[in-house]
Amino acid sequence: MRISIITICYNRKATIAKAIESVLNQDYPNIEYIIIDGNSSDGTKDIIESYLDKISKYVSEPDQGMYDAINKGLHLATGDVIGLMHSDDAFYDTGVVSKIATKFENESQTEGIYGNGVYVTNDAEEKLVRNRIGGAYNFNNLKSGWLPLHPTVYLKKSLMEKYGVYDLNFKIASDTEFLLRYLFKYKIKLSYLNEYIVKMRMGGLSTSYSRAFEVLKEDYAIYKFHNVNPIRAVFQKKLQALSQYLKK
Repeated sequence: MRISIITICYNRKATIAKAIESVLNQDYPNIEYIIIDGNSSDGTKDIIESYLDKISKYVSEPDQGMYDAINKGLHLATGDVIGLMHSDDAFYDTGVVSKIATKFENESQTEGIYGNGVYVTNDAEEKLVRNRIGGAYNFNNLKSGWLPLHPTVYLKKSLMEKYGVYDLNFKIASDTEFLLRYLFKYKIKLSYLNEYIVKMRMGGLSTSYSRAFEVLKEDYAIYKFHNVNPIRAVFQKKLQALSQYLKK
């Protein structure tokens, strides 16, 4: 099974090397690694280009934001399964992709998997801020604001050919729309891998405290668009996030 991993970035000189190395250090032998850079100007491109002999596909050009960049990567991907590694993040350990591949191989009907993740401080110490345990999948929980942690989600490429990519009308929370479309509208077969997949640094586009209100507005519009009670879903989604801080 070939697994495509996409990293998108723009001016991430401080963190891009760690993200790249966390992919390159995986013990799984059949990874297609794709990097989409938004024409960085801070030295990020120099770092990426030092790894070019180990990167499958690399594009550096202006884009319309992170979801446009992800879509470019999705169109380039040729793997049986596709996942993301954001430029501020890293795999939890070197065996993550092997565990993902084994899950797909053992559950042949599964169309996507998700797992657990941790949020850490954006510094060298990487102290735990928030623990995100995915838990067993329950379709009804989608109406109460539950969604799998986006960077832990790996999907079969064939799904994207049927159900589409990220909606660029949403600038911050298009991942919420993407997941709702796949899970709530199209009811794909999703399985839970009870393993830690990713370490996420606080301060990314959707985790920034300063952008919280904008995320809230987009989430409300997305749930309403998919005919899910937006007040209930958004309120309970925030309560779930709070509980993850309290239980860390």
